[in-house]
Amino acid sequence: MNKMDRLNNPYNLTLKTVLVTGANGFVGKPLCLALLEQGQAVRKAVRGANRQVENCGTVAVGELNDQTDWTHALPGIKVVIHLAARVHVMNDTSTDALAEFRRVNVEGALHLARQAVEAGVQRFIFISSIKVNGESTLSGHPYTTEDLPAPVDPYGISKREAEDALRQLAIDTGLEVVIIRPPLIYGPGVKANFLSMIRLLDKGVPLPLGAIHNQRSLVALDNLLDLIITCIHHPAAANQTFLVSDGEDLSTPDLLQRTAAALGKKAWLLPVPGFLLAWGATLIGKQAVAQRLCGSLQVDISKTCTLLDWRPPVKVDEALRKTAHFYSSATHD
Repeated sequence: MNKMDRLNNPYNLTLKTVLVTGANGFVGKPLCLALLEQGQAVRKAVRGANRQVENCGTVAVGELNDQTDWTHALPGIKVVIHLAARVHVMNDTSTDALAEFRRVNVEGALHLARQAVEAGVQRFIFISSIKVNGESTLSGHPYTTEDLPAPVDPYGISKREAEDALRQLAIDTGLEVVIIRPPLIYGPGVKANFLSMIRLLDKGVPLPLGAIHNQRSLVALDNLLDLIITCIHHPAAANQTFLVSDGEDLSTPDLLQRTAAALGKKAWLLPVPGFLLAWGATLIGKQAVAQRLCGSLQVDISKTCTLLDWRPPVKVDEALRKTAHFYSSATHD
Protein backbone atom coordinates (compact mmCIF):
# COMPACT_ATOMS: atom_id res chain seq x y z
CA MET A 1 0.00 0.00 0.00
CA ASN A 2 1.52 3.32 -1.08
CA LYS A 3 1.35 6.67 0.71
CA MET A 4 -1.72 7.83 -1.18
CA ASP A 5 -3.55 4.59 -0.35
CA ARG A 6 -2.74 5.15 3.31
CA LEU A 7 -4.17 8.66 3.18
CA ASN A 8 -7.35 7.40 1.53
CA ASN A 9 -7.63 4.50 3.95
CA PRO A 10 -6.06 5.81 7.19
CA TYR A 11 -6.87 2.67 9.20
CA ASN A 12 -5.35 0.31 6.59
CA LEU A 13 -7.81 -2.46 7.32
CA THR A 14 -5.93 -4.94 5.14
CA LEU A 15 -3.29 -5.18 7.90
CA LYS A 16 -3.64 -6.15 11.55
CA THR A 17 -4.62 -2.65 12.57
CA VAL A 18 -3.32 -1.94 16.07
CA LEU A 19 -4.84 0.24 18.79
CA VAL A 20 -2.33 1.54 21.33
CA THR A 21 -3.72 2.94 24.59
CA GLY A 22 -1.58 5.34 26.56
CA ALA A 23 -0.13 6.39 23.21
CA ASN A 24 1.40 9.61 24.56
CA GLY A 25 3.27 7.91 27.38
CA PHE A 26 6.88 6.89 28.01
CA VAL A 27 6.33 3.52 26.30
CA GLY A 28 3.36 4.40 24.08
CA LYS A 29 4.90 7.22 22.07
CA PRO A 30 8.03 5.35 20.90
CA LEU A 31 5.97 2.19 20.38
CA CYS A 32 3.68 4.01 17.95
CA LEU A 33 6.68 5.43 16.12
CA ALA A 34 8.30 2.00 15.86
CA LEU A 35 5.09 0.46 14.51
CA LEU A 36 4.65 3.21 11.94
CA GLU A 37 8.26 2.85 10.81
CA GLN A 38 7.54 -0.82 10.13
CA GLY A 39 4.56 0.11 7.97
CA GLN A 40 2.07 -1.04 10.59
CA ALA A 41 -1.37 0.61 10.73
CA VAL A 42 -1.71 2.28 14.13
CA ARG A 43 -4.51 4.05 15.95
CA LYS A 44 -3.53 5.99 19.06
CA ALA A 45 -5.84 6.25 22.06
CA VAL A 46 -5.19 9.21 24.34
CA ARG A 47 -7.03 11.02 27.09
CA GLY A 48 -9.11 14.03 26.13
CA ALA A 49 -12.45 15.74 26.46
CA ASN A 50 -13.91 14.58 23.15
CA ARG A 51 -14.07 11.29 21.30
CA GLN A 52 -13.58 12.30 17.71
CA VAL A 53 -10.81 10.88 15.58
CA GLU A 54 -8.07 13.42 14.96
CA ASN A 55 -5.27 13.37 12.38
CA CYS A 56 -6.56 10.16 10.79
CA GLY A 57 -5.18 8.03 13.60
CA THR A 58 -5.68 9.49 17.08
CA VAL A 59 -8.80 9.16 19.19
CA ALA A 60 -9.41 10.79 22.56
CA VAL A 61 -11.32 8.52 24.96
CA GLY A 62 -11.27 10.40 28.25
CA GLU A 63 -10.54 8.79 31.59
CA LEU A 64 -9.99 5.04 31.84
CA ASN A 65 -12.63 3.24 33.89
CA ASP A 66 -15.65 0.95 33.49
CA GLN A 67 -17.60 3.72 31.73
CA THR A 68 -15.08 4.65 29.01
CA ASP A 69 -16.63 4.72 25.56
CA TRP A 70 -14.31 2.99 23.09
CA THR A 71 -16.83 3.09 20.22
CA HIS A 72 -14.75 5.43 18.05
CA ALA A 73 -11.46 3.68 18.80
CA LEU A 74 -12.19 0.03 18.01
CA PRO A 75 -13.73 -0.26 14.51
CA GLY A 76 -11.40 -2.25 12.26
CA ILE A 77 -8.92 -2.97 15.05
CA LYS A 78 -7.44 -6.49 15.20
CA VAL A 79 -4.89 -6.04 18.00
CA VAL A 80 -5.09 -3.88 21.14
CA ILE A 81 -1.91 -3.01 23.04
CA HIS A 82 -3.09 -1.81 26.44
CA LEU A 83 -0.48 0.43 28.07
CA ALA A 84 -2.70 2.97 29.82
CA ALA A 85 -2.85 2.45 33.58
CA ARG A 86 -2.82 4.10 36.94
CA VAL A 87 0.75 3.80 38.16
CA HIS A 88 2.48 4.69 41.41
CA VAL A 89 1.28 8.08 42.63
CA MET A 90 3.62 10.17 44.78
CA ASN A 91 1.90 11.56 47.88
CA ASP A 92 -1.34 9.78 47.01
CA THR A 93 -4.19 11.46 48.92
CA SER A 94 -6.96 9.01 48.01
CA THR A 95 -8.71 7.45 51.01
CA ASP A 96 -8.77 4.02 49.36
CA ALA A 97 -5.74 3.62 47.09
CA LEU A 98 -6.53 0.03 46.14
CA ALA A 99 -10.04 0.99 45.01
CA GLU A 100 -8.59 3.71 42.77
CA PHE A 101 -6.09 1.31 41.23
CA ARG A 102 -8.83 -1.26 40.68
CA ARG A 103 -11.11 1.30 39.03
CA VAL A 104 -8.54 2.06 36.33
CA ASN A 105 -6.32 -1.00 36.08
CA VAL A 106 -8.90 -3.75 36.57
CA GLU A 107 -12.33 -2.40 35.70
CA GLY A 108 -11.01 -0.10 32.99
CA ALA A 109 -8.93 -2.82 31.32
CA LEU A 110 -11.70 -5.41 31.44
CA HIS A 111 -14.25 -2.91 30.10
CA LEU A 112 -11.97 -2.19 27.13
CA ALA A 113 -11.36 -5.89 26.52
CA ARG A 114 -15.08 -6.68 26.52
CA GLN A 115 -15.77 -3.93 23.98
CA ALA A 116 -12.80 -5.20 21.96
CA VAL A 117 -14.40 -8.64 21.77
CA GLU A 118 -17.65 -7.11 20.53
CA ALA A 119 -15.70 -5.16 17.88
CA GLY A 120 -13.99 -8.28 16.56
CA VAL A 121 -10.52 -7.73 18.01
CA GLN A 122 -8.40 -10.87 17.77
CA ARG A 123 -5.58 -10.23 20.26
CA PHE A 124 -5.27 -8.15 23.43
CA ILE A 125 -1.71 -7.42 24.63
CA PHE A 126 -1.75 -6.35 28.28
CA ILE A 127 1.31 -4.65 29.73
CA SER A 128 1.33 -5.74 33.35
CA SER A 129 4.21 -5.52 35.86
CA ILE A 130 6.75 -7.75 37.57
CA LYS A 131 5.13 -6.46 40.76
CA VAL A 132 2.52 -9.18 40.15
CA ASN A 133 5.24 -11.67 41.12
CA GLY A 134 6.40 -9.63 44.10
CA GLU A 135 8.95 -7.07 45.22
CA SER A 136 12.17 -9.05 45.68
CA THR A 137 13.95 -12.32 45.04
CA LEU A 138 16.77 -14.21 46.68
CA SER A 139 19.95 -13.80 44.66
CA GLY A 140 20.14 -16.54 42.05
CA HIS A 141 16.45 -17.41 42.35
CA PRO A 142 14.70 -15.30 39.68
CA TYR A 143 10.98 -15.00 39.23
CA THR A 144 9.31 -17.14 36.57
CA THR A 145 5.79 -17.14 35.17
CA GLU A 146 5.18 -20.38 37.04
CA ASP A 147 5.67 -18.77 40.46
CA LEU A 148 2.63 -18.10 42.60
CA PRO A 149 1.91 -14.36 42.32
CA ALA A 150 2.61 -12.39 45.50
CA PRO A 151 1.91 -8.69 44.82
CA VAL A 152 2.38 -6.36 47.77
CA ASP A 153 1.27 -2.85 46.88
CA PRO A 154 -2.07 -1.68 45.41
CA TYR A 155 -0.57 -1.28 41.94
CA GLY A 156 0.74 -4.85 41.86
CA ILE A 157 -2.49 -6.23 43.30
CA SER A 158 -4.57 -4.42 40.69
CA LYS A 159 -2.37 -5.72 37.87
CA ARG A 160 -2.73 -9.28 39.11
CA GLU A 161 -6.50 -8.96 39.33
CA ALA A 162 -6.59 -7.52 35.81
CA GLU A 163 -4.52 -10.45 34.52
CA ASP A 164 -6.92 -12.94 36.13
CA ALA A 165 -9.98 -11.20 34.71
CA LEU A 166 -8.49 -11.05 31.21
CA ARG A 167 -7.54 -14.72 31.26
CA GLN A 168 -11.11 -15.63 32.18
CA LEU A 169 -12.43 -13.41 29.40
CA ALA A 170 -10.13 -15.23 26.98
CA ILE A 171 -11.60 -18.56 28.09
CA ASP A 172 -15.15 -17.27 27.79
CA THR A 173 -14.83 -15.51 24.43
CA GLY A 174 -11.84 -16.83 22.50
CA LEU A 175 -10.01 -13.48 22.63
CA GLU A 176 -6.25 -14.07 22.50
CA VAL A 177 -4.72 -12.45 25.58
CA VAL A 178 -0.98 -11.83 25.85
CA ILE A 179 0.44 -10.62 29.17
CA ILE A 180 3.88 -9.01 29.51
CA ARG A 181 5.38 -8.27 32.94
CA PRO A 182 8.32 -5.85 32.70
CA PRO A 183 10.57 -4.86 35.61
CA LEU A 184 11.91 -1.30 35.79
CA ILE A 185 11.92 0.22 32.28
CA TYR A 186 14.62 2.73 31.34
CA GLY A 187 15.40 4.62 28.18
CA PRO A 188 15.12 8.09 26.60
CA GLY A 189 12.56 10.12 28.54
CA VAL A 190 12.69 7.97 31.68
CA LYS A 191 11.47 9.73 34.81
CA ALA A 192 11.05 9.02 38.55
CA ASN A 193 13.88 7.29 40.45
CA PHE A 194 15.98 6.43 37.40
CA LEU A 195 16.03 10.07 36.32
CA SER A 196 16.95 11.13 39.85
CA MET A 197 19.85 8.67 39.76
CA ILE A 198 21.09 10.10 36.45
CA ARG A 199 20.94 13.65 37.84
CA LEU A 200 22.97 12.71 40.92
CA LEU A 201 25.61 10.97 38.80
CA ASP A 202 25.76 13.90 36.42
CA LYS A 203 26.41 16.27 39.33
CA GLY A 204 29.09 13.99 40.79
CA VAL A 205 27.27 13.51 44.10
CA PRO A 206 28.91 10.78 46.25
CA LEU A 207 26.48 7.92 46.86
CA PRO A 208 26.67 5.47 49.81
CA LEU A 209 26.06 2.40 47.65
CA GLY A 210 29.50 0.97 46.96
CA ALA A 211 29.11 -2.03 49.27
CA ILE A 212 25.81 -3.35 47.90
CA HIS A 213 25.89 -6.91 46.56
CA ASN A 214 22.57 -7.48 44.83
CA GLN A 215 21.26 -8.44 41.41
CA ARG A 216 18.42 -6.68 39.62
CA SER A 217 16.78 -7.21 36.25
CA LEU A 218 15.92 -4.13 34.19
CA VAL A 219 14.55 -3.75 30.68
CA ALA A 220 15.62 -1.16 28.13
CA LEU A 221 12.75 0.59 26.40
CA ASP A 222 13.93 -0.66 22.99
CA ASN A 223 13.95 -4.26 24.20
CA LEU A 224 10.44 -3.99 25.61
CA LEU A 225 9.17 -2.45 22.37
CA ASP A 226 10.75 -5.25 20.36
CA LEU A 227 8.99 -7.89 22.47
CA ILE A 228 5.62 -6.12 22.26
CA ILE A 229 5.89 -5.92 18.47
CA THR A 230 6.88 -9.59 18.33
CA CYS A 231 3.73 -10.47 20.28
CA ILE A 232 1.46 -8.73 17.76
CA HIS A 233 1.90 -11.46 15.18
CA HIS A 234 3.64 -14.45 16.79
CA PRO A 235 1.19 -17.38 16.96
CA ALA A 236 2.87 -18.84 20.06
CA ALA A 237 2.21 -15.65 22.05
CA ALA A 238 -1.53 -16.28 22.27
CA ASN A 239 -2.79 -16.73 25.84
CA GLN A 240 0.70 -16.67 27.34
CA THR A 241 2.38 -14.66 30.08
CA PHE A 242 5.92 -13.41 29.47
CA LEU A 243 8.62 -11.92 31.67
CA VAL A 244 11.06 -9.56 29.98
CA SER A 245 14.46 -8.08 30.78
CA ASP A 246 17.74 -7.14 29.12
CA GLY A 247 19.07 -10.64 29.78
CA GLU A 248 21.84 -9.22 31.98
CA ASP A 249 21.30 -8.56 35.68
CA LEU A 250 23.17 -5.74 37.41
CA SER A 251 24.15 -4.89 40.95
CA THR A 252 23.35 -1.37 42.09
CA PRO A 253 27.05 -0.34 42.05
CA ASP A 254 27.44 -1.82 38.54
CA LEU A 255 24.37 0.06 37.29
CA LEU A 256 25.67 3.32 38.77
CA GLN A 257 29.17 2.89 37.34
CA ARG A 258 27.93 1.98 33.86
CA THR A 259 25.37 4.79 33.82
CA ALA A 260 28.03 7.26 34.90
CA ALA A 261 30.30 5.99 32.12
CA ALA A 262 27.49 6.53 29.62
CA LEU A 263 27.33 10.14 30.85
CA GLY A 264 31.09 10.51 30.51
CA LYS A 265 31.35 10.83 34.29
CA LYS A 266 32.79 8.89 37.23
CA ALA A 267 30.55 7.36 39.88
CA TRP A 268 31.67 8.24 43.41
CA LEU A 269 30.47 5.32 45.52
CA LEU A 270 31.06 5.13 49.25
CA PRO A 271 31.27 1.60 50.79
CA VAL A 272 28.55 1.99 53.43
CA PRO A 273 27.31 -1.41 54.72
CA GLY A 274 23.83 -2.38 53.56
CA PHE A 275 22.47 -2.88 57.08
CA LEU A 276 23.32 0.74 57.92
CA LEU A 277 21.53 1.96 54.82
CA ALA A 278 18.49 -0.12 55.72
CA TRP A 279 18.54 1.24 59.28
CA GLY A 280 18.81 4.83 58.08
CA ALA A 281 16.05 4.33 55.52
CA THR A 282 13.75 2.96 58.23
CA LEU A 283 14.34 6.04 60.36
CA ILE A 284 13.20 8.36 57.58
CA GLY A 285 10.42 6.14 56.24
CA LYS A 286 12.17 5.18 52.98
CA GLN A 287 12.24 1.40 53.39
CA ALA A 288 10.85 0.81 49.89
CA VAL A 289 13.60 2.93 48.32
CA ALA A 290 16.26 1.06 50.29
CA GLN A 291 14.79 -2.26 49.18
CA ARG A 292 15.05 -1.29 45.51
CA LEU A 293 18.63 -0.06 45.96
CA CYS A 294 19.91 -2.88 48.17
CA GLY A 295 17.69 -5.87 47.45
CA SER A 296 17.61 -8.25 44.51
CA LEU A 297 14.86 -8.67 41.93
CA GLN A 298 15.69 -11.02 39.07
CA VAL A 299 13.48 -12.42 36.34
CA ASP A 300 13.92 -15.52 34.21
CA ILE A 301 13.19 -14.79 30.54
CA SER A 302 13.99 -18.28 29.25
CA LYS A 303 10.33 -19.00 28.44
CA THR A 304 10.05 -15.75 26.49
CA CYS A 305 13.22 -16.49 24.53
CA THR A 306 12.36 -20.13 23.82
CA LEU A 307 8.67 -19.85 22.98
CA LEU A 308 9.01 -16.75 20.81
CA ASP A 309 12.56 -17.39 19.52
CA TRP A 310 13.30 -13.91 20.89
CA ARG A 311 16.43 -12.28 22.29
CA PRO A 312 16.83 -8.74 23.65
CA PRO A 313 18.27 -6.92 20.61
CA VAL A 314 19.89 -4.06 22.56
CA LYS A 315 22.74 -4.52 25.05
CA VAL A 316 22.70 -2.75 28.42
CA ASP A 317 25.57 -0.36 27.72
CA GLU A 318 24.09 0.67 24.38
CA ALA A 319 20.73 1.35 26.04
CA LEU A 320 22.40 3.34 28.83
CA ARG A 321 24.32 5.45 26.29
CA LYS A 322 21.08 6.20 24.45
CA THR A 323 19.39 7.15 27.73
CA ALA A 324 22.32 9.33 28.80
CA HIS A 325 22.47 11.06 25.40
CA PHE A 326 18.77 11.94 25.59
CA TYR A 327 19.21 13.27 29.15
CA SER A 328 22.24 15.35 28.21
CA SER A 329 20.55 16.77 25.12
CA ALA A 330 17.41 17.68 27.06
CA THR A 331 19.43 19.18 29.93
CA HIS A 332 21.85 21.30 27.94
CA ASP A 333 19.60 22.44 25.07
